[in-house]
Amino acid sequence: MTPLQTTLIALVEGLTEFLPVSSTGHMLIVQRALGLASDDALVKAFTVNIQFGAILAVVVLYGRRFVQSRVFYARLLVAFLPAAVFGLAFSALIDRLLESVQVVAVMLILGGVLMLKVDRWFSRVAESQEVDWRRALRIGLFQCVAMVPGVSRSMATIVGGMSAGLTRQNAAEFSFFLAVPTMAAAAGYSLLKVLTEPALAGALASSVKTLLLGNAIAFVVALGAIRFFIGFLTRYGFKVFGYYRIGFGLVLLAWALLRGG
Repeated sequence: MTPLQTTLIALVEGLTEFLPVSSTGHMLIVQRALGLASDDALVKAFTVNIQFGAILAVVVLYGRRFVQSRVFYARLLVAFLPAAVFGLAFSALIDRLLESVQVVAVMLILGGVLMLKVDRWFSRVAESQEVDWRRALRIGLFQCVAMVPGVSRSMATIVGGMSAGLTRQNAAEFSFFLAVPTMAAAAGYSLLKVLTEPALAGALASSVKTLLLGNAIAFVVALGAIRFFIGFLTRYGFKVFGYYRIGFGLVLLAWALLRGG
């Protein structure tokens, strides 16, 4: 991968990972526009592993929140486990769906329609904003829906939190916290698969500078994206993201059909 390709993909990762717009859909179109094969093992490893940079942005911004009691981590684990089990059980199917631009486009559109309704559907705010065991499990089950490419992990978990009575801000913040173990596990699993193949491991080892550059860019951009998202979401809600998803999904679907896949 060239420095330009690395920079553009990392920019997209940092901008979209924590917004409810599907980083997968954006990564697919950027990779194909840059002439990179989305089914290439090294490209997959790169796009998954630069998520470490985005994860670090959450840890830096919310460092104090991570220095909490063991109960916090136990509830985070409860929220993480459903997606971990689902992801391992259906990893082959998920990989196949990732190759379908049409699936990503349709889910972007459907998710966009949902985004237009979310603020009205889940306007009830519970008196207690603590993420207890039940809320943690509920959010974790919603996260499983995001295994379908184009849904958006951020959208699924925030909607899950709001459906349990959390405010938009609190639901978004717990979504960020949950991203840390979820994305770290996905990136670690992807890296492990690459390292088990000597040829790919060697190629990855020679791409350390590329990985470092990608993670650094994703980290810096994600810092800004998270700060922007919290402020924007608290003031304006989800409608803008809904319209964006529908528009982007229609463009992506038309592009895929014109290209024959």
